[in-house]
Amino acid sequence: MTKQDQIFSSKTLSYFLQLTETMNYTQAAQLLGITQPALTQQIKKLEHAVGAQLFYSVGKKLHLSEAGKTMLVTVKQIYSLLNEATDAIQQDSSADRGKITIGMLSSIDSSVIGNFISHYYNLHPNVEVSLYMFSRKEIWDSLENNQIDLAIMYLPDENIKNWHPYASKKINDESLLFLHHAHTNRTSITFKEALANPWVTYPKGYYLEQLIEEAFRNQMVDLPKSAASFSTPFQLIRFAKQSNVDTALPASFYCSHRDSIDLEALPFTPAINFELSFVYRKDKITIPRISSFMQAFDKYLTVKDYNTRLYEEF
Repeated sequence: MTKQDQIFSSKTLSYFLQLTETMNYTQAAQLLGITQPALTQQIKKLEHAVGAQLFYSVGKKLHLSEAGKTMLVTVKQIYSLLNEATDAIQQDSSADRGKITIGMLSSIDSSVIGNFISHYYNLHPNVEVSLYMFSRKEIWDSLENNQIDLAIMYLPDENIKNWHPYASKKINDESLLFLHHAHTNRTSITFKEALANPWVTYPKGYYLEQLIEEAFRNQMVDLPKSAASFSTPFQLIRFAKQSNVDTALPASFYCSHRDSIDLEALPFTPAINFELSFVYRKDKITIPRISSFMQAFDKYLTVKDYNTRLYEEF
C-alpha cells in the first residue's frame, strides 16, 4: 500500500473528519460505530503516514495541531472536489434519481418543508432527500464546502461577504412580533416601550438575535435586558410563559401556534422585516433533481401558501 493509499482511503478521512467535529475520541467512535481503540489506531496510522502529529491534548481537551489544521483544510477540499465531480456527473442524469441534501437553520420551524419532503417522496420515490438542522455557522460552512445542495435560512445576512457563487429564492416574507403578558388594545409597540421587562432571547451569533440588536441600535435605543437565551422558538415561549418575561418571534411561528401561546403579540414600530429563503450555489440549479425539487416546491406553495400550510399543521 502506498503512502497515498494510507492517507486518502475514504475510511481514514471519514474517521479524521469525525474526530475534528467532536474533538473527543469516545464520542467520535460512538458516532462512527467503532471502538475507541480502533479509532485511536487509525488516527495514529494517519499521523505516521503524514509524518506529523495531527492532534494534541491539554488536560482532557483535544486540539488540532498546525499539521492537523492543514490536513483538515485539505480533506475538506478533497470532499468538495468529490461532491462537485458527483454533481457534474449527475447533471445529465434523470431528475427522478439521486440525493438532495438540505441544511436548515435550527431556529426555523421545519414543519412545512418536512411535509413537502414527504409529498415529494410520493412523487419521486427514488430521490433521497435529507434534511439537517444547523446553526448559522454550520449552515454557511456546509454551503462553502459544498456539503449541502440547498440551505434554508433568513436573509439579508451581513455575514455573507461574497455572494458571487450563490443565488437565493424567497420562500416567505417574515417580520418579528413582540410577545408580552400585558393585555392591551394597542396595535403596535415602539422599541423603547418594549424594554419595560426583561427578555428571553436567542443566543449570541444567532440571526434573529443580531437582527434585533441591529434594529434597536438603528433606533438609538438600549438593547433588551436578557434573562436567558435559547435556540428554538418553543424554548423561548416556554421560558417566557413560566418566568413572566417578554420575547420576540417570527410572525409566521406565532400565527401557526397562536392557539397554544398564552402571550399577546404586537408588531414593532417601525417593523422588523426579513425573508425566509433558499440559498444555494448557482450551479446547483442546473442539476435536474434539484431543479425538479424547486419547481415542485413552487407548485406546492401555489396550491396553498407557506403561512396557510404552517397554520394547518397545528
